[in-house]
Amino acid sequence: MEDNLQPQETQDNNRIIPVNIEEQMKTAYIDYSMSVIVGRALPDVRDGFKPVHRRILHAMNELGMYHNKPHKKSARIVGEVLGKYHPHGDSSVYDAMVRMAQEWSMRYTIIDGQGNFGNQDGDGPAAMRYTEARMEKITEYMLQDIDKETVDFQLNFDDSLEEPTVMPTRVPQLLVNGSSGIAVGMATNMMPHNLSEVIDGCLAYIDNREITIEELMQYVKAPDFPTGGVIYGMEGIKAGYNTGRGRVVLRGKMQVETKASGREQIIVTEVPYQVNRDALCDRIGQLVTDKTIEGIAHINNESNKKEGTRIVMDLKRDAVANVVINQLFKYTELQTSYGINNVALAKGRPKILNLKDLISEFIEFRHEVVVRRTQFELREAQKKAHILQGYLIALDHLDEVIALIRASATPEVAREGLINAGWGLDEIQARAILELRLQRLTGMERDKIKAEFDELMKLINYLQELLADEGKRYEVIKTELQEVKDKFGDARKTEISYLDNEVSIKDLIKEEDVVITISHLGYIKRTSATEFRSQKRGGRGARGAATRDEDFVEHLFVASTHHTMLFFTEKGRCYWLNVYQIPEGEKTGKGRAIQNMLQLSPDDKIRAIIDIPDLQDSDYVNSHDIILCTKQGTIMRTALVNFSRPRTTGVNAITIVEGDQLLEARLADENTEMMMAIASGRSIRFPVVKVRRSGRGAIGVRGIDVDETQDEVIGMICVNPSTPDRTVLVVSEKGFGKRTSVEEYRITNRGGKGVKTISVTEKTGKLVGLLDVADQEDLIITCKSGITIRMKVADIRELGRAAQGVKLIRIDEKDKIAAITRVDVQDEDEVLDEATVAEVVADIPEADVVAPDNATETEEGASNEEQGVQS
Repeated sequence: MEDNLQPQETQDNNRIIPVNIEEQMKTAYIDYSMSVIVGRALPDVRDGFKPVHRRILHAMNELGMYHNKPHKKSARIVGEVLGKYHPHGDSSVYDAMVRMAQEWSMRYTIIDGQGNFGNQDGDGPAAMRYTEARMEKITEYMLQDIDKETVDFQLNFDDSLEEPTVMPTRVPQLLVNGSSGIAVGMATNMMPHNLSEVIDGCLAYIDNREITIEELMQYVKAPDFPTGGVIYGMEGIKAGYNTGRGRVVLRGKMQVETKASGREQIIVTEVPYQVNRDALCDRIGQLVTDKTIEGIAHINNESNKKEGTRIVMDLKRDAVANVVINQLFKYTELQTSYGINNVALAKGRPKILNLKDLISEFIEFRHEVVVRRTQFELREAQKKAHILQGYLIALDHLDEVIALIRASATPEVAREGLINAGWGLDEIQARAILELRLQRLTGMERDKIKAEFDELMKLINYLQELLADEGKRYEVIKTELQEVKDKFGDARKTEISYLDNEVSIKDLIKEEDVVITISHLGYIKRTSATEFRSQKRGGRGARGAATRDEDFVEHLFVASTHHTMLFFTEKGRCYWLNVYQIPEGEKTGKGRAIQNMLQLSPDDKIRAIIDIPDLQDSDYVNSHDIILCTKQGTIMRTALVNFSRPRTTGVNAITIVEGDQLLEARLADENTEMMMAIASGRSIRFPVVKVRRSGRGAIGVRGIDVDETQDEVIGMICVNPSTPDRTVLVVSEKGFGKRTSVEEYRITNRGGKGVKTISVTEKTGKLVGLLDVADQEDLIITCKSGITIRMKVADIRELGRAAQGVKLIRIDEKDKIAAITRVDVQDEDEVLDEATVAEVVADIPEADVVAPDNATETEEGASNEEQGVQS
């Protein structure tokens, strides 16, 4: 130990103090390293700046170098920064300033440079005595409200001036422009992003503090580099967003062109971030010389400031362009990887931050700025209102005030006199009155003072409400962020390309509504919904699926290509199929046998289909039930979660008794009410909670009383009391239909006989269809012959329960309605184009509204008023 003790002389009395040299070195190095970490190399998570950048912008702000003022010499700015705030070399300040002005270095430039600030080919900037600069407009939003005590100030290096410890930025600068730096024992490398995406992410975070990083990535999709390029793969970026450490692989953008001579050229239009174009060309030339890359005859850098990047590679006649491109990605910087290392200072300490941390820290800081700004504005407004209140008191006692002042020997005496006059004035108000200009004593000026005081009181009330209500403060933050996005937001420059193992087939399928048809003999296909044109009620319809003579379309419905379909068979089994897996066919095509797609038994067939948006959405799955209904009136309720794990062999959904078969399956929640209808024209309405929940494969309970020898259930729908715009639509087998308000069907207990829903006659035929519809929807009717018609639901008359309805479609005597389905009209593209519609028949006359043959009902308790005919 004695060997490690070194003498240290003190200045006062030459005493020798023994010091452990190991401890001394540790302490000195830790102090130095913390100085580098905090004061030089790492950005602050709040404003995204390092001290040198903050000092440059503060100096420019002090000099008044705004975007609408003339440029000033860079040397003057550097001198201001060095002399007042940053005691380091001038090159460190000028280099930092130059980078903030380079549009290929910063996603959104902070300084507007004039002169030679270098280029992407590696040429350096001109000396600071030649170049000029001023702030960009977006920079002023980073400095806004700095004079309103929104941030803390600290003394500069010689304690003669103050400088801000952080900028009160409205721009999420750290995410937007990124940062890089090497400290002692740690480094940071943060990627730039698109301003619009980052602000959308901030707004989403404000709306939902529990938002996940996966959900945030729907807004902040990936880094966005100033030089464009193509991101190749997302796994490393997802890791970076989740943990703060990851990897971005970026490729240059290139295209293949053919010259008039027939030889091909590879044109590079965008290079990866921070890649030197001249060095890239030299590297490719060297690889061609070494014959590492074969096929390139000549390379030339034709880039310029006006047209941007253009590197032209002429290929040899026998070269394959794709092979050369892959070699370029492999051996050159046209494919470059960047390590994501999100290290920044949070509350003065270095910390690794994920995407949500970065956004939450910025929003927390913005909230602090808004609070401090509001407190400052409130203090200033109260001070001003206090003085104006004094003016108003003085004007109310003007003659006495003038007399008192004239009689006073000195201003101090006058001030004391005003305070002691009994008008309620204090020293501040008295001083202000003595300094009042005579012109403010006129009547017009008095009105101005009163109006100004009233406005100030409104402002004070608003600021006090703002300080008392956190929700309002966050609304202010959202408004200010939206303003920044509206003024400076732009489109992405960098494209995103997924690797094969990162993207599911669903991501490659265009999401659109399709019409799915299943025929009686089991042929299935999907067709774009727009192929079925709208016609007027009463038309002949258009030819739909072409089927064999003994076949007809039995199921027809609309779903999105990204959804999952649950198929329920008449024997009670359930199968799964993604909509995009259903073969696409022409409207008149037959389709593909469903037995080839689902493992159905030969004596079974599809009876009901349910459209599920996303089986992986646990909230949706856990909040919904599946309701199953059979032809003999049995109903069963089971949780959707029982069907959330698809099996290729299918599962047993309900146990079907002998002689019965499954008819319908519907999604429901606890607020749903069920309606069932039978062929003879009766229906029943009851709450779904009247059906007890059972496990998959149960038998079920009775839903409606059915005469099993003569009658059968033809449909089941779910109605919700919270959607009064929906009505009940019934259609008979001979083309008659009507709409009726849900409220006309009174709620009864499960298992009853129900009430009349349509008057069944020989002219109408038996009831075949039951739907709940809204005015903005369309109806598609399919006949057993294959004829299909599409009409607007709003064109169908709304009538009473006992009416027979109107003619919806004209069909041949031997034909019958096979299926009905509704279509949501989401845009105007599906509206009837009369120039392309053939076979449109004019509206049928009102005489086709048929009254019932009798006005008596067989159900219990129905009154004559309930049975009245609406025409």
